[in-house]
Amino acid sequence: MMQKTKEIIKQVKKIEITTKHLVEGLVSGDYISVFKGQGIEFSEIRDYRPGDDIRAIDWKVTARFNHPFIKEFIEERDLRVYFVFDYSASGSFGNFVEKRRKAIELCATLMFSAIRNNDNVGLFIFTDGVEKYIPARKGRRHVLKILSNLVSHKPASKKTDLENALSFVSKVIKKRSIIFVISDFYSEEFERPLTILKNRHDVIAVKVNDARENNFPDVGLIQLEDEETGDQILVDTSDPVFRKNYANIMAKEDRRIKKILKKNRVDTVSIFTDEAYDTPLRKFFKTRKRKVLS
Repeated sequence: MMQKTKEIIKQVKKIEITTKHLVEGLVSGDYISVFKGQGIEFSEIRDYRPGDDIRAIDWKVTARFNHPFIKEFIEERDLRVYFVFDYSASGSFGNFVEKRRKAIELCATLMFSAIRNNDNVGLFIFTDGVEKYIPARKGRRHVLKILSNLVSHKPASKKTDLENALSFVSKVIKKRSIIFVISDFYSEEFERPLTILKNRHDVIAVKVNDARENNFPDVGLIQLEDEETGDQILVDTSDPVFRKNYANIMAKEDRRIKKILKKNRVDTVSIFTDEAYDTPLRKFFKTRKRKVLS
C-alpha cells in the first residue's frame, strides 16, 4: 500500500511539473481574461447614466416607467470550475499515449490556472454511472487531491453513459459554474441533458481523440476487442473496402457529435494523443476572447 501511494504521488508530481510551463506561459492570463467576470450576481436596478453599457438596460422596467433603467451586477469573487471526466475503458486506448493520460494533463493545466485565479475546482468521474464526486474547493492541496483521484481511480465499469452523467451533474450543481466535460463523446444519445446543462452553466467540451480510432493502418489480420463490451472480431485491415467503410462510420459518428455540440453552442477543445495540446488550447482561448469582446 505504501509503495502504491508513493507511485501515485510520483505521478501527480510529474503531471504538475509537465503542466507548469504551460500554466505560467500560456494559460493563466488567457484563463483570467476569458472566464473572469462570468460569475456575476444581480445587485439592483438603477437609473441609466450617460456612459453606461446599453446592453444592461432593463427594457421591461424602462417601458413601464418611460425612463431608462439599467441592471447592475456585482462580480463574484471566485468561480466554480468542474471537470466531468470520462473514465470508461475507451480512455485506455492510444497509439503512443493513452487518451486518459493526455486528458489528465490537460485537466491539470486548467485546474492550476483556476486556483491561480482563486477559483473553486471540483470533479466528477463517470463511466456508465458517476463513480466519484469531489465538491469544488480552493487551493493547490485540493487540486493535488483531485489529480491523485484521477491517477489512482479504479473504475467499477468499463462502459460509458454520458447521458446519465450529465443528468447527475445537473441535479448536483445548483449555482452557475464552468463545466469542462472530458470524453471522446462516443456515447448514446446525450443531447437532452447537455441542453439542460448548457442552459444553466458554461459548458466546454474537451474531446479526446486518437488518430488510429478513425483510420486503421494496413497491418493485415488482427483481433479487435471492444474495450467497453469485451466483444471480439477478426478483421482484415489490408482490405481497402473494410478500411474505407470503417473510416466512413467513424466520420459519421464524429459529425453527429459535432452537430450536437454546435447546436447547443458548446465550445469544443479537440486534442489528439500524438500532438501537444497547447495549440488547441490557444485556439480555444482565442475563440472565447472574441466572444467575450463581441
